[in-house]
Amino acid sequence: MIEGPYEPGSDDERPKKRPGVMDAAKRMLATIIALVHTRLELFTTEIEEEIQRAASILLWALVALFFGSLAVLMIAVTVLIVFWDNNRVLVACLITGTFIVLTGVFAMLARARLKSKARFMEASIEELKRDREALERGT
Repeated sequence: MIEGPYEPGSDDERPKKRPGVMDAAKRMLATIIALVHTRLELFTTEIEEEIQRAASILLWALVALFFGSLAVLMIAVTVLIVFWDNNRVLVACLITGTFIVLTGVFAMLARARLKSKARFMEASIEELKRDREALERGT
């Protein structure tokens, strides 16, 4: 047999392989992939939570809007019936004006509420900032 640094039959006599540049690159690539995987999981979790939150808000807003509209309509009809003989045109105009003013006020409140919401994907963005800063400190 040919003698050399490695004999096929003896496991104990195999030379120990030293980690090289390729091994370090593989480990770094594995770390980067794990980091990206974690961030993508966070991203999808935040999207799912935001979708569920938006669907819940929309559902309850529609239910409240439906019953609120019915109540306001019935109040308006009741007031109009009460003043039918005296000033029905004036009362109808006042009711309509009130509805227009309230529509404007609530539209402005809704707009302000939308503007004050926290940024979308804020946790993911913060994690990516921390990752970038950690990588910059390491170099």
